[in-house]
Amino acid sequence: MAKVAIVTGSATGMGATCAIDLAARGWNITINYSRSKKEAEETYAKVTAQGVEAIVVQADVGQDADCRRLAAETLCEWGHIDGLINNAAITKFQKAGDLEDVTPEDFNQIFRVNTTGAFMMSRAVFPAMRKKWEESKERGAIVNVSSNASFIGNGSSLPYMLSKGALNTLTLILARWLSPAVRVNAICPGFIQTRWMLNGVGEVEYDKMKENEEQQTPLRQAGTPEQMSEAALFFLTEASNITGQNIVVDAGSHLGLLSKPWS
Repeated sequence: MAKVAIVTGSATGMGATCAIDLAARGWNITINYSRSKKEAEETYAKVTAQGVEAIVVQADVGQDADCRRLAAETLCEWGHIDGLINNAAITKFQKAGDLEDVTPEDFNQIFRVNTTGAFMMSRAVFPAMRKKWEESKERGAIVNVSSNASFIGNGSSLPYMLSKGALNTLTLILARWLSPAVRVNAICPGFIQTRWMLNGVGEVEYDKMKENEEQQTPLRQAGTPEQMSEAALFFLTEASNITGQNIVVDAGSHLGLLSKPWS
């Protein structure tokens, strides 16, 4: 019986890459989108080309009813849920240090999706994962996509950074509360080469950030969706004795500027 995963925000970017990579491992996938229907259908085609089954579900993970419907439609299709990647996230790109450019509405909207949404999705899938654990001792897994911004205090906006810090704490809480039926971990990416980042900061700033990653990080590389997917899938499919971890995946950029390379 094929395993089943829900990947939120999987129409584009890292979410789409995770869905496709999981499909290549034989998992059936629920592809989720909020607005990007065309891109979700393109991801569906790439997922099913791997020889697995998939469904596409429009849902706003910031709405509890949508989260429960997303889980219910997955169960209706396959009867069980083995994995969840809480990838969906939003931000409002703001100028660093401009406290007047942050509104209560920004906090409410960003936390609703990035933090509360991850909680509500985890709550929605937990009964199915617990049931499978009780019946077969097969453990479910949840991976939250956080950010290194939660550790270094530098990111697209103040509410975004705080929402990811709260998501890290949520990861620890759920790792305790959902055990032993479910493992819960988080990856915390830095800069990723995605359309989301390009559209958010503009081409000039994007190129500057990418160059800085390639020249200044210890690993001398700018992150890709494929590298983030590699880390997420490790926690989802392989890390059988790991739970409650928030792992930074940023080529070492959280370490700050490094010394000159070997001569």
